Amino acid sequence: MAEAHQAVAFQFTVTPEGVDFQLSREVLKHIYLSVIRSWKKRLIRIKNGILRGVYPGSPTSWLVVVMATAGSSYYNVDISMGLVYYIQRWLPEGRPYRTPYTRTLFSMAIFSTGVWMMGIFFFRQTLKLLLSYHGWMFELHGQTSHLTRVWAVCVRLLSGRRPMLYSFQTSLPKLPVPSVPATVHRYLESVEHLLDDEQYYRMETLAKEFEEKTAPRLQKYLVLKSWWATNYVSDWWEEYVYLRGRNPIVVNSNYYVMDLVLVKNTDVQAARLGNAVHAMITYRRKLDREEIKPVMALGLVPMCSYQMERMFNTTRIPGKDTDVLQHLPDSRHVAVYHKGRFFKVWLYEGSRLLKPRDLEMQFQRILDDPSPPQPGEERLAALTAGGRVEWAQARQAFFSSGKNKAALDAIERAAFFVALDEESHHYDPEDEASLSLYGKALLHGNCYNRWFDKSFTLISFKNGQLGLNTEHAWADAPIIGHLWEFVLGTDSFHLGYTETGHCLGKPNPVLPPPQRLQWDIPKQCQAVIESSYQVAKALADDVELYCFQFLPFGKGLIKKCRTSPDAFVQIALQLAHFRDRGKFCLTYEASMTRMFREGRTETVRSCTRESTAFVQAMVQGRHLNEDLQRLFRKAAEKHQNMYRLAMTGAGIDRHLFCLYVVSKYLGVESPFLAEVSVDGHVCPQARSRWLCLLHAPPRPVDWPRAAAFPLASGCWREWGWTDKRDMSGGGSAHEGNAEAQGDWGVRAEGAFSAQTATKAVAWDKEEQLGVRVEAGAGQAGPMMEGSVQML
Repeated sequence: MAEAHQAVAFQFTVTPEGVDFQLSREVLKHIYLSVIRSWKKRLIRIKNGILRGVYPGSPTSWLVVVMATAGSSYYNVDISMGLVYYIQRWLPEGRPYRTPYTRTLFSMAIFSTGVWMMGIFFFRQTLKLLLSYHGWMFELHGQTSHLTRVWAVCVRLLSGRRPMLYSFQTSLPKLPVPSVPATVHRYLESVEHLLDDEQYYRMETLAKEFEEKTAPRLQKYLVLKSWWATNYVSDWWEEYVYLRGRNPIVVNSNYYVMDLVLVKNTDVQAARLGNAVHAMITYRRKLDREEIKPVMALGLVPMCSYQMERMFNTTRIPGKDTDVLQHLPDSRHVAVYHKGRFFKVWLYEGSRLLKPRDLEMQFQRILDDPSPPQPGEERLAALTAGGRVEWAQARQAFFSSGKNKAALDAIERAAFFVALDEESHHYDPEDEASLSLYGKALLHGNCYNRWFDKSFTLISFKNGQLGLNTEHAWADAPIIGHLWEFVLGTDSFHLGYTETGHCLGKPNPVLPPPQRLQWDIPKQCQAVIESSYQVAKALADDVELYCFQFLPFGKGLIKKCRTSPDAFVQIALQLAHFRDRGKFCLTYEASMTRMFREGRTETVRSCTRESTAFVQAMVQGRHLNEDLQRLFRKAAEKHQNMYRLAMTGAGIDRHLFCLYVVSKYLGVESPFLAEVSVDGHVCPQARSRWLCLLHAPPRPVDWPRAAAFPLASGCWREWGWTDKRDMSGGGSAHEGNAEAQGDWGVRAEGAFSAQTATKAVAWDKEEQLGVRVEAGAGQAGPMMEGSVQML
């Protein structure tokens, strides 16, 4: 109650002598500083909006144009061809245009501004046209054409200087709509080797009928949408793939991010968390001020930054039919969970961000708090781990008013969620299961110590290790990867710790303690919480996760053999799967489409005819090494080409997905779309088996490279997920200094039998290049039938 009392700015008491007013100067001071901070942020947004709106122009370039116009007038040269005189005639009489001199200056300023704006528009449209060229992606390394060289020079000249985070958004091209014949042809090519002759003939007949009869009408609507929508895929993808899913998002959708496992800065839980939270809010401030440089492919081609807008202050709000993403412009606190209790921790004192040492003190106060959970409070977060309909109904029935609504608002309006765990997790070379247990703790925890609806949950273990559990709807993994890189680097190189492992500096002892959230959870709500917990626990218990460090080699050696590491791993995955199951299956790999405005991902169907030919030749064992190398090169080149097509908007599945959505809107039945939708790519709710593979996020362009970044030399991070379409699939991606440690790898789950352990060794001529594929032995659950680690 003390915190509530402190929050009252003034009180009054009615007595026989009159009304007695009591003002709290401290609270009024905080209100005043909060208003000042709010206006500062608003002015910064306005300034950034103006600078972003005129990019690649700048106030300096505007001044140059004005001076050029004025200078030409001084030498009696009319570069406006009479327009300045025409504007001068239309200026109203009187102040401030009384004298001919001021009227002339105003006219030249108006003309110069018009010329300047036209130049900006021309540069933007030209840059957009240049960025629509993707021929450079299909050229071999070291064989750059003259056209691409000229293109690169033009892009660099038109890109301007010192761009802000969103400066290139209006210059990015729109995602193109592929032609129906091209998409259908690529689809048939991707399934031909997986079907028998009768099945393929049937699919070919359906495709031809679709292409001739149904597709033209659907394509017209899709092209029309692409004209007025920023991106013809992303809004539908977010809504139908993520927000309309009624199954639990834990395990099925949310993914995890692991800490550095070979470097440890401190064992003090509160200290490590204090540095991390301070670094995150610092990153948010840079994000709000657009001080983060946009990601540039090859340092030249800008990537879309749209997904970064909802990184903080974002919560997924459940609904009966569909969820919504609630994003707030600002938040001054974080919500914290510890031992079944929820707390609200303020991040600012007035307008000043708390120092890491102050945050450490606040988190330590929570760790030292002996108060027990309130009835129903301990497993409350299980509601976010259960079915979405049940959570929406419970939210409406029990959290729409009173103290429950106030407490829930404190969580949903927080910058992010923090989980203080009582258990320890880390990488132990002597314990083979340590990394797997670490990953499972991040992926689902105990199903009630993570708020799975928040944009991300920062997880702090008792021994100081950290991790993230990230909601998937608002953005894809590379976005949170940029934040995590910044946090880990800032924690190690800029903030640091004392010799005893605490944050640097001295704490402010007069800071008010964290505020305990108050709940009034009735028995009926507790029953719903328990039901959601049981659903989530069944999912978590059904996950088999196996992670280990691989040291013999990494992507550096693979690149020396002039092979794409991605293609190498994908082909090894096909070989291991065939040796285990004796057949091939559809394989999903995510490719980014962020070279287009508001682009997210596209599917790469990596089980190709070429990769299956290589696998069959390997299994038969009757081919010479030269023949195997030729087949492998052919398969790798095919995979790389498909990846490039996906990145440049010529994929298969997002186009078919949108055609499928249009057909449902129009009530048009298509046997072809109905058939392809059940394979899991087109229809997100389809039930089938896929091997799912994802890449680790790239390092931010403004971060030191490995040579100047010791963290990359002795450690690695992991991203993990399972498949969101209720299929038996999932995976994780590891990233580090692969050439030094050989720790680049990808783990995929779900398409392997867990009864046998399979090892596959790829070759090269001198037997110096290999890949080891393992499927863990043991009894698998019905959802995750096994696991494989390819490296």
